[in-house]
Amino acid sequence: MQNDARRGILICTGRARGQLGAIGFSRRLRVPAIMNPLASATVTRLWDDFDAREALLRQVVADRLGANPPPSVPDHVVATYYFAFRSQTLAKAVEEISYHATSGIKNPPAGSLLAQCSARQAGVDPFDGTGRIGLLHVAFPLKMMRHPDGHLTSCDLLHTVAGAVIFDMYENQDARLVALQVPEDVLATFPGPKYGPVGIRRQTGFALDQPAFGTILKPTAGITPEDVERLVEEVAGSPLLMFIKEDEDLYPDLDYSPVAERTRRAVAAIERVRDRRGGLGLVFSPHVTAAPHQIVELVLAVVEAGASGVMFSETYAGGTVRMVREATKHLPRPPAIYGHNAGIGVKTRAIWREVIDLLARLDGIDFRQTAPVRPGSPYIRPYGAEWIASEDALTRPIAGINPTMIARAGALDQGNIILNLQDVESKGIAQNVLFLAGSAINSIKDKSGKTDPRIGLEAMLQAIEVHRSRALEGVPMDEHLSALADLAWRRNLGALREALRQRYPGRVL
Repeated sequence: MQNDARRGILICTGRARGQLGAIGFSRRLRVPAIMNPLASATVTRLWDDFDAREALLRQVVADRLGANPPPSVPDHVVATYYFAFRSQTLAKAVEEISYHATSGIKNPPAGSLLAQCSARQAGVDPFDGTGRIGLLHVAFPLKMMRHPDGHLTSCDLLHTVAGAVIFDMYENQDARLVALQVPEDVLATFPGPKYGPVGIRRQTGFALDQPAFGTILKPTAGITPEDVERLVEEVAGSPLLMFIKEDEDLYPDLDYSPVAERTRRAVAAIERVRDRRGGLGLVFSPHVTAAPHQIVELVLAVVEAGASGVMFSETYAGGTVRMVREATKHLPRPPAIYGHNAGIGVKTRAIWREVIDLLARLDGIDFRQTAPVRPGSPYIRPYGAEWIASEDALTRPIAGINPTMIARAGALDQGNIILNLQDVESKGIAQNVLFLAGSAINSIKDKSGKTDPRIGLEAMLQAIEVHRSRALEGVPMDEHLSALADLAWRRNLGALREALRQRYPGRVL
């Protein structure tokens, strides 16, 4: 395979040409060959359930760390790993990790600067007699990474504790970074969220006990600034909403839809319906995900155009949350940052989500998506123990660091919103949660088959009133939807009934 820069296309030879031609790299359509089925043993290996294994691993790790918590080592960051080694033992592994991730020397002279910059073992918990599988605590010295003014960044930490020696060595049959202990004086150097839940509520006028909702513009791509203006105006008048964002598939730097113009039109639409909102403010977050060399310029452009928030995905552009936080801190009113986690699943197969979410919080995100409570199989990760750990990392008390506002999103709708309201109230975290519904608001259709977000909004309001009436309190989760649909019919809640019918075809009539 060759690359012809003059024509800007891939030039394929031999077998590669035939394979790529079959998937669209050639103008001539090829009929794929009929392949023989794989052996059952091979298919069984390929069908390995990663989620089931991770759930088991999380339970095992939780039990072990519950009995023996990760140690705290002064002037060190302590990383806790799960390892399964092919031949070496957990007890010997730190020598290799220290060599490759810190000083690059074995057995440094005691008391030397090299020794002060070398990692050391902080504890081992083998799972069996081989000593090759289990938990390993590694203490990384602040001396080797701390900046002159005492601060660290998430990039510094991950570059050191999640490098090649952890995840790229063949010897490491399996590896996870499961926990990170950062000294309090280092935590204090991070900016954290500018606003957090309380600050966002203060800016918008939403009371601490008032449910906060948001929505996502639909359609998500192929729309112009005029379309954005219309879509925003259709929903912005509802006092239910605290937050409106563009979708991550609507790119910022498009010739037919530049993000600054989209923002100007959206802000104008919000202003036109302001008198319908009962004095409540509204955060509008345009999508500005781009390469790092573009993103600050885009952020400043949309803020100048009137945006009160920005939304971008940092998974494939590490460090951008901190970069935007630092680049806007001088502004009279910096934008709230929605740290979208598109692609986070790529990282969480190696680094546990709560570690990633904690670092994103420290860097300064104001909003972070988790997932809603819903019956049946999960729709989106996180779920189960990972979901609990993620929401804890985003909101648990950290001195000097605001919590991040949890955005429960991903199939959140009128059929499960009451379950989510019940959950956050029972945990005492209602003030920290934004309920983010996209299709459940913007894709509900009227009798003529045209989408009408007013129906979706009214249906959500009706579901909230049902919750406040406590009519479904104590109903088991698996029976909740049918009980809600029956109640909507009895009370003649037309919008709610229609939204449930469209969201759950075949289950709600």
